[in-house]
Amino acid sequence: MLIMFDLTGKKAIVTGASRGLGYGMAKGLHDAGAEVAILDMSDETTEAALKLSESGPKAFAVRGDLSDSEDLLRSFTDAVELLGGRLDILINNAGMHDRRSCLDLPLEAWDRVLELNLSAVFQLCKYAGEVMLKRGGGKIINMASMLSFIGGFNATAYAASKGGVAQLTKSLSNEWAGQGIQVNAIAPGYMDTSMNKDLHEDSVRYPAITARIPAGRWGTPEDLSGIAVFLSSEASNYITGGGYTRRRGIFGPIREERLIWKED
Repeated sequence: MLIMFDLTGKKAIVTGASRGLGYGMAKGLHDAGAEVAILDMSDETTEAALKLSESGPKAFAVRGDLSDSEDLLRSFTDAVELLGGRLDILINNAGMHDRRSCLDLPLEAWDRVLELNLSAVFQLCKYAGEVMLKRGGGKIINMASMLSFIGGFNATAYAASKGGVAQLTKSLSNEWAGQGIQVNAIAPGYMDTSMNKDLHEDSVRYPAITARIPAGRWGTPEDLSGIAVFLSSEASNYITGGGYTRRRGIFGPIREERLIWKED
């Protein structure tokens, strides 16, 4: 059974993986045998790749600004080349949060969050899909959020972007499942990362949030490594983010033409 979770020889890109949840997932893939390219704009990117490379398969550092379309394509291309021209796994983890109320959030800040959290995810899925379809399959894992479904508080742009990631995942899974690509999303709750540092320091919200978590604690990067390996492995070959419930109505197939808006 364990061989189903073996990623030996697989090639993976994990974005935003110089630290936090991204690094936890990258380490999980690497420990399972995959070569990993860390795609991040952080100064810690090289250090993270070197740390992974201390044992096991190769790990590569690629610096790139994913909020810039041209640099995104350049860095993605560089990562695939470092992986030998092959890509089996893409984890879209890079993201940002602007924790301001709607009335205090300028349009420029909204655009920054949507560009990185949603538009960059779409572009990377598209580029990865082109590579994977030629090989006959692959695994794409997007990072949604609990806020994809509940909206959150002072999270207008973040919640909107993560809601978009959830729907993008469903749509792409419907397009590519029949061609060997499984597209799934992980939707974490409250995680103990630098993104949530301000909540940790909030003497009112931190204990209130913690009290609502059944496990009694916030999640850690290590908590995501297992699910990342599972969704990247053969063990999840029949799991995709859309599937039957996204393609059929209660009484049979949904007629596609009913879903198309027509203008006179």
